[in-house]
Amino acid sequence: MLVEKNASLQPYNTFGIVARAPTLVRISCADDLHTLRADPILGTQPWFVLGGGSNVVLTGDVKPVVLKIEILGRRLAQETEQAWIVEAGAGESWHDTVAWTLAQGWPGLENLALIPGTVGAAPVQNIGAYGVELQDRFHSLDAVDLTTGQSFTLNAAQCAFGYRDSVFKHAPAQPGHSGSLPRGMGLAGRAVITRVRFSLPKCWKPELSYTELARRSTESGHATATPQQIFDWVCEIRRAKLPDPAVLGNAGSFFKNPTVTPEQCADIIAREPHIVHYPMPDGSIKLAAGWLIDACGWKGKTVGQAAVYEKQALVLVNRGHGETSVTGGEVMTLARAIQTSVYERFGIRLEPEPVIL
Repeated sequence: MLVEKNASLQPYNTFGIVARAPTLVRISCADDLHTLRADPILGTQPWFVLGGGSNVVLTGDVKPVVLKIEILGRRLAQETEQAWIVEAGAGESWHDTVAWTLAQGWPGLENLALIPGTVGAAPVQNIGAYGVELQDRFHSLDAVDLTTGQSFTLNAAQCAFGYRDSVFKHAPAQPGHSGSLPRGMGLAGRAVITRVRFSLPKCWKPELSYTELARRSTESGHATATPQQIFDWVCEIRRAKLPDPAVLGNAGSFFKNPTVTPEQCADIIAREPHIVHYPMPDGSIKLAAGWLIDACGWKGKTVGQAAVYEKQALVLVNRGHGETSVTGGEVMTLARAIQTSVYERFGIRLEPEPVIL
């Protein structure tokens, strides 16, 4: 466990927002979390988990102890007749892990290529893209409860996955509870993920429901796309639409795609016949948040150093550099203005995807 004082957080958030942490603790193994909890000073303070910093907006210096998760390692944990069970440390790069699984001949994560962030953050957000969500490939995870010191394992049902949601995004239902962790209990601000396992199917089938993937498959002239081809296509599509955080600071998709009832959708279509929408398995309708924002004229607009990306209205970007970088306040001022605009025109309340701290 390595402890740093007055640490800069600008290199550790993909927005590139200038902020500092009075105390930053680098966690390289699960034992470090037990050491942290036993520390007479650090163990009594509030804390905040930081992985790749790709899903956070810092609105100021972070007062809680920042836990920088750097647990590494990848391995084949188990092989069954149906699947390869692959395990990765929470601090591993998500995209690099996807590429590594394909290099080993274990497909299944290719649709999730080039999503920024770490492996440990993936189940918190239930990341998803191009027809696949993490829960579709999830096996289990290990975590440590910093309230009790308990190490535990959760399966998919216990993670309570939803659209960009999981048990790790909800506050504990029973603060102070010291027993075993019941299914559905909120774990936000309580548990730290250390390792994640994925179930990658041996009977693999390409997921090409996304329009651009289907088009590229047809244009390729091959009867069946390979996992590597899908990986390459997804990378090309994402690079064409989304800015590289290393070049232009951002936190990826800033707003969740809202869902409405069929009746609400029909009412909006009557007024906006070109609105982009998708039917969901539960009967609800998902609306494209980027389309809603673009329709309100926000693409390319700025507030201070915060801007709406000119190629994709769902992404807010940092137009500043170094010490003149965007502030969290500018990002949130722009975000709230977009929310107000979309609500006034469509009656839809957009919900941010990143954690606002």
